[in-house]
Amino acid sequence: MPGAILWDVDTQVDFMLPGGKLYVPGAERVAPDMRRIVEAARAAGVVHVASADDHELTDDELSEEPDFRTTYPPHCLRGTHGARKVEETDQADPVPIGLTEVPDRYLRGREFLILKKRFDVFTNPNTDRLLAALDPDEIVVFGVATDVCDDAAIRGLLQRGRRVRFVEDAARGLDEGRVASCTAAWREGGVEFTTADRVVQSLV
Repeated sequence: MPGAILWDVDTQVDFMLPGGKLYVPGAERVAPDMRRIVEAARAAGVVHVASADDHELTDDELSEEPDFRTTYPPHCLRGTHGARKVEETDQADPVPIGLTEVPDRYLRGREFLILKKRFDVFTNPNTDRLLAALDPDEIVVFGVATDVCDDAAIRGLLQRGRRVRFVEDAARGLDEGRVASCTAAWREGGVEFTTADRVVQSLV
């Protein structure tokens, strides 16, 4: 997988585990495949970019009466257990990419953690800068939720002319109808669909 990077979407406790504040049904069942991908990438020296919600109770996305399209219940609150990445995808020593300007010298390394206030990772102004600095030939996307944060990330990457592979069996969505709609749009946009086995094999 030369020239590729991993793009790990929001594999945090509140999304991934039963009992999480915004649990994605079945997410814990794909965690072993996520682990395999992350470990194979680490062994191969492939860059691992992860996004993570970093919420505070005053964030516009959070609501006590959410519509589950633009607003959601409180989740992934900064400093809480629910905001942590699950063990299967945890990073060793990532470069934190917050909302304030990150000096260019830090936009290099093997692991990056993009913190965000909204489900679209490109609302962090440093995401575009990191993508430009890494300039990958291909981006391998997995994570949750397929029809929310995965969708925003993949649409954003396609809009920027990037080649994307989506790992179907290392992702889960919230709503089957929305998953079908967004994955159909991705296919039309040129996204290649793959499996964890194929990704791991390409890294060995």
